[in-house]
Amino acid sequence: MNESLYLSEAVLHLASFFPDNPFQPPIKYAWNYMDSHFSRFQIACIGSVILHEIFFVLLNAPFFLSQFMPSLQKYKVQKNKPETYALQMKALRYILFSQLFVQVPFVCGTYLFTEFFAIPFSWETMPSWYTSLGFIYMCMIIEDTWHYFLHRLMHSKPLYKYCHKVHHTFQAPFSIAAEYAHPIETFVLGLGMLWGYLLFGYHLILLWGWAVVRMIESYDVHSGYDFPFNPMHLIPFYGGTRFHDFHHKNFVGNYSSTFTWWDKLFGTDIQYKEYIAKIEDAEKNKDD
Repeated sequence: MNESLYLSEAVLHLASFFPDNPFQPPIKYAWNYMDSHFSRFQIACIGSVILHEIFFVLLNAPFFLSQFMPSLQKYKVQKNKPETYALQMKALRYILFSQLFVQVPFVCGTYLFTEFFAIPFSWETMPSWYTSLGFIYMCMIIEDTWHYFLHRLMHSKPLYKYCHKVHHTFQAPFSIAAEYAHPIETFVLGLGMLWGYLLFGYHLILLWGWAVVRMIESYDVHSGYDFPFNPMHLIPFYGGTRFHDFHHKNFVGNYSSTFTWWDKLFGTDIQYKEYIAKIEDAEKNKDD
């Protein structure tokens, strides 16, 4: 009992060294307004859908605009395969249909979880920002593990032919292609995002924060652009655009969604390493 008390005091003491969130006042006002004017069902379902759509536009817009900026084309991974209007419109139509008839019911299902476990929505019960970051990183690890093994399974012949092949429509992907998938794949791989929250989630903000981070990561690795100033590269063991872009180009290997350790452990990144080695040798010979 005393050990638990000492540990709690130590955590509180450590927390005192972290700075306060400078954006807290306006966010607090907006959050309390939402919490007092809308029902839990409206917040968990409609709020989650609106959050997704807002960030779908905001996060994909920079990648979409990049194709019209000549100065940024040097960062495109597959330079010989530019995005086309026809392909992007094809993807967008399919994705909007999927969001409405597949993702919306899936997202609304989280309301049942919040009610069953009485997950709080209030500002007073909201975890600190650094606790939330730790939670999100744990969710990234769990989702990446789920994604690696289920994604690898989807490359077996029957599952690939009737399900996963849809996602591989674009051999040179662009950001919104992250959501271009068969409904079964959307559901099965989407479960990986929920396991961390089901195990450790204790507030709605954790679900929303994790959802936004997962969107950032997913759009980034499908963007087709490997920007050196990308802050996602600061995450330890982050695979990034080149790592996942190779999977779309090669169809096998690099099955992880976020990190590189599972592919390294099981040797499913061998072809990628050989590919990178050839590029480096070619650049070296060019310089010589």
